[in-house]
Amino acid sequence: MTESADFVRPVRSSRWADTQSREALQAIAEGLAEVAGFDLVAISVVREDGYLQILVLVGPEEARKAGLDTLAPVAPLVEQLTLAEDWGTLKFVPHDRLILDLDRWGWVADGPRDHVPPGRWHPEDQLIAPLQAADGSLLGTLAMELPRDGLVPGPAQRETLEVYARQAARAAVTALERARLAERVRLAGAAADVVRLAAGTQSPDQVLAECGRAVTQGFRAESLWVQRLGRRGRCEEPLYVDGGPAVRLPAGIRALASAHARRAWERQCVAVLAPERPVPGVLGAEQHAEVIEFLAGLGIESLLFVPMGAGRECFGVLGLTRPPGGAEWSEEEAAAALEIGRDLGRALANARTLEREHQLLDELREVADYKGRLLATVSHELKNPLSAILGYAEILAAEPGLDDAARACVAAIERGGGRLAQVVDDLLVLQESAAEQPVAAHPVDLGRAVADLVDLNEAVARGRRITLRLEVPGVPVCALAEPRSVDHVITNLLGNALKYTPEGGTVVVSVDRVGDEALLRCSDDGIGIAAEEQAHLFEEFFRSTDPAAIAQPGTGLGLAIVRRMVERHHGRIEVDSELGRGSTFRVFLPAG
Repeated sequence: MTESADFVRPVRSSRWADTQSREALQAIAEGLAEVAGFDLVAISVVREDGYLQILVLVGPEEARKAGLDTLAPVAPLVEQLTLAEDWGTLKFVPHDRLILDLDRWGWVADGPRDHVPPGRWHPEDQLIAPLQAADGSLLGTLAMELPRDGLVPGPAQRETLEVYARQAARAAVTALERARLAERVRLAGAAADVVRLAAGTQSPDQVLAECGRAVTQGFRAESLWVQRLGRRGRCEEPLYVDGGPAVRLPAGIRALASAHARRAWERQCVAVLAPERPVPGVLGAEQHAEVIEFLAGLGIESLLFVPMGAGRECFGVLGLTRPPGGAEWSEEEAAAALEIGRDLGRALANARTLEREHQLLDELREVADYKGRLLATVSHELKNPLSAILGYAEILAAEPGLDDAARACVAAIERGGGRLAQVVDDLLVLQESAAEQPVAAHPVDLGRAVADLVDLNEAVARGRRITLRLEVPGVPVCALAEPRSVDHVITNLLGNALKYTPEGGTVVVSVDRVGDEALLRCSDDGIGIAAEEQAHLFEEFFRSTDPAAIAQPGTGLGLAIVRRMVERHHGRIEVDSELGRGSTFRVFLPAG
């Protein structure tokens, strides 16, 4: 920083200009001037950039014009205070200990400076009360000059001044801390609004549209511009989220925004683009001049350049604008804006993910619909020819003149046709179980339904020397379900148990009531299912790799049908199985 920049420089209004703090501090300064008997009282605040800014000044008009809202570095003042006389709250700096260059650092009253008698106030004397926060950090200063009696306060007057100064200092500290707290609350509120408004939005454009006004108001900006980066890193059309002219950015400015948005995001920094501000590190001097000229043409004096992104990816840049004469951007605002850039980046990332998930969901629905139509079409188209094939095979099998070889061929046709017919039937049932229309459920007596199907399969069990046992309680157990769906569930579970249980085994089907659910249990001591295959058991067309299971005919659709039908009835299915020791399937349905 150059020497000229180190000392007093006029500034535009700061963030304090829009708060009630100035009014409160003005009243404190006026009261102190009156009771303490000084013609000049000034209260300054330490800014985040290390400068001291005079917020209020009670005194001569020329002092107000020269000093109000000027900036001076804090460090030289801190050094000066170490050389001051300690009066308690107040620190007195005699002119002969002065190291500050008051011609450059502040206003000096007219009056003789040579041969000032002892005890008289010298125009370069300073009386300052440092204003400290609870943690000891310097918040600002309270300064008094030009005593009305023209004298340096004596010991008795110092005691009175100490009381006044202590009270005024406490009031000033309270006002300054309240202003800083209000600033933090304002910025935190803007950040909270962004998070709240971004939650649940459906698309990136909606995220920005919902949050735009909250960001603009929270930062007291005139308008908010958003320049998003496309998938290939190119600038998309700018989105003027809240206020601002609907202009098209020149190609050079758009390319500049694209390039430097990434650099700013990598460095996690913001930049203030304004004629009076230094050139940001992410821009060159020529680029900076080009942007400033473009903004001036739109009636914009300053722009806060804020990258937004998530992780390592930069999604674009926010531009918060202020008109000529608007408040300067404070360090707190810059930090809060960067945090909002992160919040918006996360919200945009979530919205992009959600948008992509919706697209994938739509695609999956289209695939599912197509698969359903394909299955229904193929199944119906196969059913009629299969019926004809099986019908003619039955006629051929009854022909008395066939020799043994011909009868073997006809039998093979019947077996193959039967298996294919079973596949077609399973496909039709699978398609039916995937339907989204509501279930027409009513109370179904599970015990009776199981008993009927056990009777139908008794002959199969006897033929394979399998013990088939039914266990039902003495009272009916009803489930809210469709009778046809219940029959499909029982048939598939019972059929699998008989199919995969060797001769001499046992299959037990039981019904029970468990809380507000009806329980159907089918157990066997058959070949069982390997643990690694149980996770895929209810997938369509899944067949076990166990040679004993492969030896049995099947379509791999039975358990997929069972699961779909159970889930359609808002039930659940569980399985316990161990290879070589059998399986137990439990179906829970809402009790009727």
